[in-house]
Order: sequence, then structure tokens, then C-alpha cells
Amino acid sequence: MNKKYIIKENYEIESIIKTGKKSVSKYFIIYNVDNSLPYNMYCVSVSKKIGNAVTRNKQKRKVKDILMKNNIDFKKKYVIIIRKEVLNASYNELCEVLIRQIKGEK
Repeated sequence: MNKKYIIKENYEIESIIKTGKKSVSKYFIIYNVDNSLPYNMYCVSVSKKIGNAVTRNKQKRKVKDILMKNNIDFKKKYVIIIRKEVLNASYNELCEVLIRQIKGEK
């Protein structure tokens, strides 16, 4: 994922969580707000409860890979929080759920 698509600042992440629309599924909690830039921006967060650093980074890489391969363009900022159930899911299932959730479908 290119650096320009990543949200790093803590104050920005907190403001998205406080003011954004919330979407919850079995694997992800997603907050989003409108973005003035012509592309999406993402923050992928994983709790320490999920596992060690290697496991957490692997899950973050999976999500970032899904986001880059599917090129969703809604001009929004997203904070994606990964839940513990992700450990038992296949890549294809994660891809299907994440894309459907971002598009706003049930």
C-alpha cells in the first residue's frame, strides 16, 4: 500500500472514530468519513489480544492487500479495526466480507 493512502496521525484516527459512520461485521469494525482528497485513505488497526507481532502484521498485510487489489474509490477515510475472529477465516472469506462491508451492503 502506497504511503499516501495511509492515515498515521493519532488525532486524525480519533476524529474519524468519534464522527464517522460505524459498520460492524464478524471480522471487522469500520469507521468512515468523507475525504477531500480524490482517493481513499486507510488505517488498519489490530489489538494485541489477537496474537504476537508476527500474527498481527500478517493480518494487517492481508487487509491492505485486499484493499489495494480491489481499488474501491469512494473518496473516504477509513479506520478498519480487525477482530479476533479473523484468525479462523480464509483469505477469500475476508475479501468478500471486507469489500461488501465497505460498499455498504449487508
